[in-house]
Amino acid sequence: MISHELITIALLYFTSFFAIINPLGVMPVFMTMTADISEKQRRRTAMKAVFTAFIILMLFAFAGQLLFKFFGISANGFRIVGGVIFFIMGFDLLQARLSKIRMDEEMVKKYVDDISITPLGIPIIAGPGAITNSIVLMEDSPSFELKAVLIISIILTLFITWIVLLSSGKLLQLIGPTGNKIMMKLMGLIMMVIAVEFFFAGLRPILIDILRAV
Repeated sequence: MISHELITIALLYFTSFFAIINPLGVMPVFMTMTADISEKQRRRTAMKAVFTAFIILMLFAFAGQLLFKFFGISANGFRIVGGVIFFIMGFDLLQARLSKIRMDEEMVKKYVDDISITPLGIPIIAGPGAITNSIVLMEDSPSFELKAVLIISIILTLFITWIVLLSSGKLLQLIGPTGNKIMMKLMGLIMMVIAVEFFFAGLRPILIDILRAV
């Protein structure tokens, strides 16, 4: 594979995960949930949450095809559903608001003893969008090079997420409420573009098969 093509694909993979996970969107939620614990506990919570998300994304990336076969799900159907999920999440971010699951106070109280796994690790960081993205991109990565690029993209995105969570207090003060809303809108726009690509990438083969069958 040409190096330029590999770099282009790597940027696409990384951008998609970064937009979907949206570290800056996770940051204010993390600060809210960890407001009453010490800095040491906050660092431990951030590390555990990111590690949990990594395990989940790797599990679905490599076992996703087994799920397809077990439930009789096609990759194209999953792309369409993933596109719809991404579009809804992107629209939500474009309105500069967090989804209900991230602001549910009852959920925060319920999992206060171990918020690093749920809901921080799952589903705030490794949510349905990121899980869908890992499965679909692994399906679209037949070579060892592309699989390696996918894994590196996930690791890099989660590393940035970890850094953002550790620096959340300072970053929130630096960019302010307006800056955070702008970043959320930008991530939402990128996610909606990715959603359209995913949707039609899954719809096109299905329509072709239907036309051939007629």
